[in-house]
Amino acid sequence: MTFKALLATKTGEKISAGVVDLNEDDLMPGDVTVRVDYSTVNYKDALALSGYAEVIRQFPLITGIDFAGTVEASSYPGIAVGDRVVANGWGLSQTHHGGFAQKARVNGEWLVKIPDVFSTRDAMAIGTAGYTAMLSVLALEHGGLTPPRGDILVTGANGGVGSIAIALLSGLGYRVVASTGRLDEGDYLRSLGASEIIDRSTLSEAGAPIASERWAGAVDSVGSHTLANVLAQTQYRGVVTACGLAQGVDLPASVLPFILRNVTLAGIDSVNAPHGARIEAWSRLARDLDLGKLARTTQVIGLTDVPAVVGRMFGGRVQGRTVVDVNA
Repeated sequence: MTFKALLATKTGEKISAGVVDLNEDDLMPGDVTVRVDYSTVNYKDALALSGYAEVIRQFPLITGIDFAGTVEASSYPGIAVGDRVVANGWGLSQTHHGGFAQKARVNGEWLVKIPDVFSTRDAMAIGTAGYTAMLSVLALEHGGLTPPRGDILVTGANGGVGSIAIALLSGLGYRVVASTGRLDEGDYLRSLGASEIIDRSTLSEAGAPIASERWAGAVDSVGSHTLANVLAQTQYRGVVTACGLAQGVDLPASVLPFILRNVTLAGIDSVNAPHGARIEAWSRLARDLDLGKLARTTQVIGLTDVPAVVGRMFGGRVQGRTVVDVNA
């Protein structure tokens, strides 16, 4: 029986992707087969399909770094036929066929059962971006931050990680400052819970190695000068999470925030996070994420629309989360 998939191929240095018909024999080894309902377009998917970064390590490959669906076959202990499951990261869209397809076969240890409060569509409205945002919130809490400590800055606020981070943090009682290059979309950010909006240009250029204290913590998905300035303006014993590189992979900062203010910089890796961390993140998402706010972040497209969304993503024209209905 055939199924549709967005397959990436490479000719010379050029990567192209198109929807093709495959059969289950084309899937890679794994002990769980899933009927996929939804995937999403994340920034990493855009990097993979554009070739701007060497995300895809072998061709041809089904792209998509996450998916949600229902188990059709399983020999993995604890995962049964009929279970609703989500996969984020691991080798998907790098060395293993990913989620932009109607079928997936993966290792059972890559899967997390979807909390009852979420549909499979909700799970992908959250997706890797939202799961990463939750890992960041957990890191802020692990560093000792509570709402009375002060403001939390969220950079890249209109993106997937930023949108979900604002919704989560505001729901937990934090006052959230949103940094964005799209000030005209302030109403969207306020609807998610942002109390203050600042222009990203105030953070994106080279700045002082240490500056006036402004926020107790931050969730940064931008990197480069932005992250350096965020660190320089973080309060004593503050916590900053680094989970993205939209501006760049460099970090032109100094040690001063760390040795003068005891600031913590916490790295967030969603790809290879251990199973226990994933369970905790999804459990907290089920408890703390407002489904009404989640719906405001979400648009739904079909498989054939993915390449066009990738182009808009690099142009800064995608707001929130883009869910891919692989059966549309």
